[in-house]
Amino acid sequence: MDYEKLADLLFPNVGTREEVEAKYPKRTLNQGEMITRFAPSPTGFVHMGSLLTAYINALLSEQSHGKFLLRIEDTDQKREVENGIEGIIRDLTDYEIKIDEGAIVGGSYGPYIQSERKDIYLAFVKDFIKKGLAYPCFCTAEELAEVRELQEINKERIGYFGSYSKCKNLSYEEIAEKIEKKIPFVVRLNSPGDFSIKHQYHDLIKGDVNYFENDIDIVIMKSDNFLPTYHFAHAVDDYLMGTTHVIRGDEWLSSLPVHIQLFEMLGVEAPKYAHIAPVMKNDHGVVRKLSKRKDPEASVSYYSELGIPVEVVKLYLKTLINTNFEEWYLKNTKEEFIFTFEKMPTSGGLFDIEKLNSISREYFSRLSAEEVYQGLLEYTKKYDTDFHSIVSKQKDYVISILNIERETEKPRKDITAYSDIKKLFYYMFDEYFFNDNPYEGVSKDYEIDGLKEYFESCYQENDCEEEWFCKLKEFAEKFGYTPNRKEYKEHPENYKGMTAKFCEIIRVMLTKSNMSPNLYDILHILGKEKVEKRMNLFISYLQEK
Repeated sequence: MDYEKLADLLFPNVGTREEVEAKYPKRTLNQGEMITRFAPSPTGFVHMGSLLTAYINALLSEQSHGKFLLRIEDTDQKREVENGIEGIIRDLTDYEIKIDEGAIVGGSYGPYIQSERKDIYLAFVKDFIKKGLAYPCFCTAEELAEVRELQEINKERIGYFGSYSKCKNLSYEEIAEKIEKKIPFVVRLNSPGDFSIKHQYHDLIKGDVNYFENDIDIVIMKSDNFLPTYHFAHAVDDYLMGTTHVIRGDEWLSSLPVHIQLFEMLGVEAPKYAHIAPVMKNDHGVVRKLSKRKDPEASVSYYSELGIPVEVVKLYLKTLINTNFEEWYLKNTKEEFIFTFEKMPTSGGLFDIEKLNSISREYFSRLSAEEVYQGLLEYTKKYDTDFHSIVSKQKDYVISILNIERETEKPRKDITAYSDIKKLFYYMFDEYFFNDNPYEGVSKDYEIDGLKEYFESCYQENDCEEEWFCKLKEFAEKFGYTPNRKEYKEHPENYKGMTAKFCEIIRVMLTKSNMSPNLYDILHILGKEKVEKRMNLFISYLQEK
């Protein structure tokens, strides 16, 4: 067979591999620099699994002072959704994942959208034909189905290989005749593999994995539009773009024999492979992969709608990336954490929404009130315009609320998401307090005789917290309450309750709940006028009961 003649017959107007390679010079890298890539298909939203993959690639490239590439793999155009590429870019941008080169961003090794690289792939396909490394296949879907059925009957491996490769031995004349008749064809790899030979490969995460050589003549170029398959396109792209590390989900581990073989047949060094364990979920005792169809928490938009900060999701992802990150984070605030393949889990970790919430509470506790306020403004502007109109006009007031028990040795950890703030502190805003929200936790033995007298004769809003509490205790004792727990337990009939009971009445009066942050801060922030207004409402409420 004159393979060069065959290549010109199949692809008469296609350039050479050498011409393509001249446009993509080899990268000059310092030792340790990593060129990584995220290569999604535009077939839907970015889910947690793909976000995790993108984030690992971005972290490791940045950590090594290398580059992170975004490549859109859209050769399977039947599955593409409208605005899929834009959605991917938006989600990565929202999660502050910096793209050094790629779709929309650009770079010297583009185009970064595979459907725009057709001429590049054709040059490499033609090169494979010229070297006898590939051949045209004219088998119809019906013929391939017959092969599969025969293999199933004979209990053989499924695939187009060996004696089943019907088109591998076609003569030039037979091929030319089919081309003249315009019979559709795909291009298949002329695999030199022997399935009886086993090899070992060191995966950067999984460790040593064993595999048998690939002997399947896989399709490397499809008949529709002459676009390549994923396998061939990824090898050509990673070679030309200088990818040093392919970090991807372990669902691709089974394709490793094909991919290693492709780089060998290209005659170039393969990137190092690292296969990430999938994100799992315990679904009522059944452990399964987190599903973008079944699980709302699989969608990255789920967290933005709740108001969980981007940084929190990324912190949680870091706990999935390296098993020692969480312990480090709880002890550190500013030092840089170094991520390594060795600490990446080899089996799927459970997605734990409670752990994410815990990390979020820890994260919020470390922010200043000003930082929380700015985040709240951004969140409410998008998701709660009513609350936004309130908080945007009362910056200092809102910051003082957010600062309750914040700048302390053990700050409060009750905010999990920005959406929590309205629920936690609605009572601090007259617009919400004086509506239909009911009083909660009101005890039947609440009495109101002392309330009015306390605020008229005892309470001074300029008192420091220590002075305030001393005066409150003194007043409560004169009014029948005691700070002495032992005395109250022995003779409860002598008292209206503990001093804490009197504080509880004030707390419910101010917040409509018997649980709240520091009472002194609430009194101080509300101010005398609002306190008096709430007191009158509460007294009326109790009198009507």
